[in-house]
Amino acid sequence: MTTAPAPSARDLPHPARDEIRLEGVLHALSDPVRLRIVRELAAGSDELACSHFDLPVTKSTTTHHFRVLRESGVIRQAYRGTAKLNGLRRDDLDDLFPGLLDALLAAAVRQAARLGTD
Repeated sequence: MTTAPAPSARDLPHPARDEIRLEGVLHALSDPVRLRIVRELAAGSDELACSHFDLPVTKSTTTHHFRVLRESGVIRQAYRGTAKLNGLRRDDLDDLFPGLLDALLAAAVRQAARLGTD
């Protein structure tokens, strides 16, 4: 009998694909700082460390924003050594809510250009 390895203390909880809810995703993306994080993740092809993001909030608030994104199913976080890497769960979101992420990201780009905040 084979058993799965016990989760490490550094494993972070993520919702399974079928547990991701539209209202949670929309709530997570309703905050400008979290939307900025998602825009940066969507613009790249690799996972990014939390330290990569230059956000206008304290470290504890940054941690909160990443937790909201992870717990809503928008991002996946994993420790690699001492770094916590973040990746967008694009495949899950696109399968569950086709076109939603692309529409929100495009709208965010247009808004940033309109407001001069890009």
